[in-house]
Amino acid sequence: MEAAARRVGTLFYLVHPNASTFQHAEEVPDYANEAVPVVIIIVILEMAVKLAMGRPYRVNEALSSASHGAIHEVGRMLVTGTMLLGYEWLYQYRLLDLAWDSLFTWLAAFVLVDFCYYWVHRANHELNILWAFHQVHHSNEDFNFATGLRISMFQKLSHFGFYQPLALVGIPLPAVLVHTSLNFVAQFWVHSSMGSLGPLEGVIATPSFHRVHHGANNWCLDKNYTSVLVLWDHLFGTYEPEREDTEIVFGLTQQPQTFNALYHEFFYFGEVFRKARSMSTWTDSLKAVFYGPGWTPGSPRLGDPAKFPVITAPRTKYDPQIPRWQLLYIAVHLLVIALLQQQLFTRYPTASWVTVMVFLVFITCSVGVVTAMMDGWRWAGPAEGVRCTVFLLYARSLFATHVPVLDAALTLFFSLCAFFWTSHSLAHRYAAAKTQKIQ
Repeated sequence: MEAAARRVGTLFYLVHPNASTFQHAEEVPDYANEAVPVVIIIVILEMAVKLAMGRPYRVNEALSSASHGAIHEVGRMLVTGTMLLGYEWLYQYRLLDLAWDSLFTWLAAFVLVDFCYYWVHRANHELNILWAFHQVHHSNEDFNFATGLRISMFQKLSHFGFYQPLALVGIPLPAVLVHTSLNFVAQFWVHSSMGSLGPLEGVIATPSFHRVHHGANNWCLDKNYTSVLVLWDHLFGTYEPEREDTEIVFGLTQQPQTFNALYHEFFYFGEVFRKARSMSTWTDSLKAVFYGPGWTPGSPRLGDPAKFPVITAPRTKYDPQIPRWQLLYIAVHLLVIALLQQQLFTRYPTASWVTVMVFLVFITCSVGVVTAMMDGWRWAGPAEGVRCTVFLLYARSLFATHVPVLDAALTLFFSLCAFFWTSHSLAHRYAAAKTQKIQ
């Protein structure tokens, strides 16, 4: 019970300094991974409550968001080390020598990490190449707890270089690891439709504050970057309050018409490349990469707002319908993927690189196939049959949980799925061939 309470507390940055102060980096808990089960439960509860109350809730969009969360966690594990690369080397040249177990050090790390995150987040919006990572998070056309799961698997790569200056100030590495992790986890709860929180609106980031940030309306663009302290947006001129008389349209200004998580992860890199290639000079090509997403030749660095698409409510949302049993099937497989992801975290310290790559490839391909089903992709059925068969023939031994009942259940489950999708695909192909022959 105490461990569960601690995990819930991290979602709101409610931790005691003494319990989150460490002398060595390897002692710092992975707060983000610890929060995963709690986050999943909250997302499911929100979905169940809204559906039971008859309120609008698009399950397909939520499942797409959850799939991003699964591959993000795997990607985060693999690239987190790059975020603070070189920190310990810089730390030897520190200007101050702050005690690792001091309350002042803990508070200083809290404030300075939040300050650095403001600039990380702002850079992700103002540099087109970094927007290629971050646009994934903004691609949800709904705004709910599931949106908090929709993060690019490459997102942590964009953090490199922003926190390293804290080493020169004298903030010990364990303190930075604690607060970057807590700062990240605390961003989950602001993805909610709850109303104003009164006086807190002027102090910390709230759902109302963050809804503006996710808006595609022109007045919402490039606003409200902070993670915890609203102070930074006020200081640097990026604060914008929510407007009671204007409905916010969520999503991207040019919204991709797909639920396929892998497409969302990669498509914008192609857009950056095409934009850079279309320029007539090398200077403009570089600007296409390192200026804002809305930049065009002759315009300011972030683009000319007068030329931005005018987004107003209501905007039709991408919402293809598939049978409910298929949505349930996708949801169950995403829970299995979450289980495999937790397995990888447990075994990562001692696993071989081959095992890690098998986990990574299987989880990534799984997300790609099951989310493609929601688009009605014609090859999704055959691909799912192959995926389940691969699990049985090769991956099953690597993914063993060593809990006999659970391993047997997974084997039976994937066997049934492989049989169903293989037979279903063959039957569909036979019917199509027969129809074509008659014609």
